[in-house]
Amino acid sequence: MQPIPLVNLAIAFIPVFVVIVIIWRWDMGYKAFIYAIFRMIVQLLLIGYVLTYIFGTNSYSIVITILIIMLLAASWISLRTTSLPRKTLMLNAFFSIVIGGVAVLIIVTQGVLLIDPWYSPQYLFPLLGMVLGNTLNGISLALERFMDSLSVRRKEVEMLLSLGATSWEAAHDLIRDALRTSMIPTLNSMLVMGIVSLPGMMTGQILAGVSPGEAVRYQIMMIFVIASGAALGATLVVILAFRALFNSRHQLLLKRLRTVS
Repeated sequence: MQPIPLVNLAIAFIPVFVVIVIIWRWDMGYKAFIYAIFRMIVQLLLIGYVLTYIFGTNSYSIVITILIIMLLAASWISLRTTSLPRKTLMLNAFFSIVIGGVAVLIIVTQGVLLIDPWYSPQYLFPLLGMVLGNTLNGISLALERFMDSLSVRRKEVEMLLSLGATSWEAAHDLIRDALRTSMIPTLNSMLVMGIVSLPGMMTGQILAGVSPGEAVRYQIMMIFVIASGAALGATLVVILAFRALFNSRHQLLLKRLRTVS
């Protein structure tokens, strides 16, 4: 693979600088964008050193510790767009990510790739990173859409409940719309894959010298994992949020909903 000197890497910042100027001129919060850039650079540099160390030790205890940290971070970040206190939904998000992302990844690593040992960091961390990134995006989009829709259409939901509808019947359309919204990025990516764009994993493998045919098979496997993880995670977190906002007597808990109104 062609090495990238730091001077050449700096050239890639030119279009980013243009974007920063546009955001600044239109007063869209350029400081947050700059903060995200520098945070990303620091995080990637740190993970580069961490992965180098982990690959050298090949210790399952260290791998498990890092996995737990990644899961907790993904759970916390997935709730960034919701107005509810994060502590309220943290356990729900963690459970949804574990079931939606990790469970699917285990099926692939042990059923498709047959990784031995199961904690091989050179396989586990790159795959888990891709899965968690897409799963947390799905959870974030679904939860934000569900909470916003429930706040906006609260009177409609209450009217249905007063007419004898169950909480599930009253909120079914909102849940469906939230899940549909969460799947839009994945579906768009799948539709243009191979025609408009080459996926990141496939591109990286081809640049590393892997044959296009083998790279395609890996990419198909990963898109199945990513789509499944995002869909399952979003479904679980919305259902858990639904259960938290309605009681067993099919009543909307207004005190909890007011925090997002």
